[in-house]
Amino acid sequence: MAFTITVPNHYKYLLKTKQIDESSDTYKIILMESGFTFDKDAHEELADVTADQLATGYGYTQNSKTLTGVSITENDTTDKAETRWADVTWTASGGSIGPASAAIVYNDSVTGDPIAFCIEFGVNKTTEDGFAFVIGTPGIDLA
Repeated sequence: MAFTITVPNHYKYLLKTKQIDESSDTYKIILMESGFTFDKDAHEELADVTADQLATGYGYTQNSKTLTGVSITENDTTDKAETRWADVTWTASGGSIGPASAAIVYNDSVTGDPIAFCIEFGVNKTTEDGFAFVIGTPGIDLA
């Protein structure tokens, strides 16, 4: 399954102006409804995408999943700086989670909750009751 990671221009600006510290700020992840399309120019903050977030229910709770285990590395082979967090899991309970077309990671420590990146799944993902909806090591690479 092909997926795409997109970093909004606003987040790049916040990094360059030292308004964000990926190593110590709190980051959260949300799931987006089927049909959601990310716009790196228009989707700057959480409020810009809230209407398209999956509804709370069946093991998913809006704005509640905090990312942990941040790792920031320099990769001289690919000429990028890489930020990764530990796997994220929601367990479906009482019904299915999804369909979800994407996940949004945002910085919960900075005013406005700026979006750090969007992971577009390429297909809608649904997890049935009793199973785990997992996003493995979410992260971004910046050249």
